Amino acid sequence: MNITLTINGEQHPLAIEPWVTLLDALREELGLVGSKKGCDHGQCGACTVLIDGQRVYSCLALAVMQEGKAIITIEGLATQETLHPVQEAFIDHDGFQCGYCTPGQICAIVALLEEVKRGCVSAVTPDLSTPVSIAELCEAEIKERLSGNLCRCSAYNGILAAVQQVMGQNPPSPMAEVLVSDSGNQEISS
Repeated sequence: MNITLTINGEQHPLAIEPWVTLLDALREELGLVGSKKGCDHGQCGACTVLIDGQRVYSCLALAVMQEGKAIITIEGLATQETLHPVQEAFIDHDGFQCGYCTPGQICAIVALLEEVKRGCVSAVTPDLSTPVSIAELCEAEIKERLSGNLCRCSAYNGILAAVQQVMGQNPPSPMAEVLVSDSGNQEISS
């Protein structure tokens, strides 16, 4: 099939089979390898991209069904030399270890922030008639809303702190400081 996909603001004509996933089209046909193939079953979130502002597991989406939609990958979040605020926060709070899940996590967080702005609720929103605002988003809400994106290295504390930073909250310090007390003993402080 001949299709044209709009990815990161650019048109990409493709000739592909109808069963090719968006993830495979991105990686194999277009060389956009930021989105990762983790489980290939929609269970890990490593392939998360934004389609018309919604987070989508690209391993479960057929490429031919995305024609006419605006697709944003991790490569499209930064502008020239300026990182997206979520990307900056990941660096500030060490929200990655091996980095394999990072592109999907970042895309999911960008979508999460937009979902909250639109008033979308989650399974743990206490009052469904009054959706939470960005400023009020608690740790449980963030964790629930990102539960579809797994990190095998367990960098969840850094990921949570990155989300909190972008929301304007005061996340915990990314690194514990070692302080030397007056008696010469070392103490850990965060």
